[in-house]
Amino acid sequence: MRVRRTLPSFAAGEVDVPFVIKSYEEVLTEDTSWDEHSHPWHELLWNERGASTAVVGRQVWCITPTLGLWMPAGQAHSASAIAGTSFRAHFFRYGTTSALPDAPVAVEITPLLQLLLERLEEKGLSPESRAVTEAMVLDVLRPSQRALLVQLPTSDLLRPIVDAVRADPSDQRTLAGWAALLGCSPRTLTRAFRVEAGTSFARWVAAVRAQRAVQLLVQGTEVDDVAEAVGYRSASAFGAAFRRTTGTTPGRFRLP
Repeated sequence: MRVRRTLPSFAAGEVDVPFVIKSYEEVLTEDTSWDEHSHPWHELLWNERGASTAVVGRQVWCITPTLGLWMPAGQAHSASAIAGTSFRAHFFRYGTTSALPDAPVAVEITPLLQLLLERLEEKGLSPESRAVTEAMVLDVLRPSQRALLVQLPTSDLLRPIVDAVRADPSDQRTLAGWAALLGCSPRTLTRAFRVEAGTSFARWVAAVRAQRAVQLLVQGTEVDDVAEAVGYRSASAFGAAFRRTTGTTPGRFRLP
């Protein structure tokens, strides 16, 4: 059973807050989804354990212990996470940082950034120490060169492909196979993917597979089993495809 949470929507800066950075954490005991909402402050989302998903328009972002997501103030988004996920959210007063764009962007959760954020949660931290630590957080907060992002096509033509591959990333149907099934030419599908997803069919499928793989990896699933679940014949083939898509290895997302 999935718990559904409803939150209000605010414009950027609509509510004045007394903090520069405020932390929130929760370990989910049930599968949970958050309806579309927006905050008056910026938000940095990441997970101490597990993987979660945030949806912004047609963009689906995967959030992990090593790759967070910066959500600018006023940006409408929804989210979901499975039971057992330990998620973290850090709220930044609107106007406190200019290093990140006014759009969702992946953020590397480096050991230094994590250490600084955890320091802000210490009880008894003096105002002076808090101010210094907050300044350091803002200084090291930078966009990541990689992201676990999938752009969702929404046309009637591509929707059967999107639904099938997202439901089962191990689906082996090729572009030509889908074209025959849908009664169109491979060229038509290629053009539609370029327009709606900004990439090729093959790269889009690889991105969907990478997102599902990360969700399995952070749950402790063995690499061989992950490879099979997302449609690769071997762990080595999966590893090579994963590196091409994410720029890093599957082991990067395995929890110790």
